[in-house]
Amino acid sequence: MSEKTNNLPIKSWATEDRPREKMLQKGVSSLTDAELLAILIGSGNSNESAVQLAQRILLHADNNLNSLAKLSVNDLVREFKGIGQAKAVTICAAMELGKRRNVSEILQRSVIRCSNDAYQLFHPHLCDLPHEELWIALMNRSAKVIVKVKISQGGTGETTADIQLMLKAAISNLASGIILCHNHPSGNYHPSQSDDRLTHKLYRSAKLMDLSLLDHIIVCDGSYYSYADEGRLIPTDERI
Repeated sequence: MSEKTNNLPIKSWATEDRPREKMLQKGVSSLTDAELLAILIGSGNSNESAVQLAQRILLHADNNLNSLAKLSVNDLVREFKGIGQAKAVTICAAMELGKRRNVSEILQRSVIRCSNDAYQLFHPHLCDLPHEELWIALMNRSAKVIVKVKISQGGTGETTADIQLMLKAAISNLASGIILCHNHPSGNYHPSQSDDRLTHKLYRSAKLMDLSLLDHIIVCDGSYYSYADEGRLIPTDERI
């Protein structure tokens, strides 16, 4: 697409260059992220076409859709001329649908065989959050997920953990194993001392109830830490 064409209103472009028409003629996979975003917002502003505005929004998010999903309605309205509340809501709704699609796909693959399976299970719930949340997945003896339970929500630095609540949920659902998971909004997936204490306390408490703590996953955007993989799930004084 020429620079001259790109500066014209979308209605003035050649039919094959317009995002909607391009999608109908060539399929949705032929569109760039900016063109897909331009379809969502519908129009630009007095200085930019919808595609140019979409390109600028993506540039603000480092051309990363995960980063775009972290922007709130207020962020979008405040930062970009031509994005009102209705358009911002549309963008955020599309990002949420993408997240829920991932969750739906994961539900079809509910057997947890490794730490990456557990990471994929929780990532859609935790990847875009600016605060910490603590979740558990309750497992049966066939390594299938019975249910996921959100235990608590905290601030940017930590969240509270109620061991009794976790054990009650496991017993009520006739679970045999527990996978613990929380996120680090900072992006640093390394566990803290409080993470260690929680892991070992839950390990010991679950063992008393004839339950197994199978892993503790710390989720960041694109990476994770697994206590099981690192050999740190069992408290030091109980290791053989």
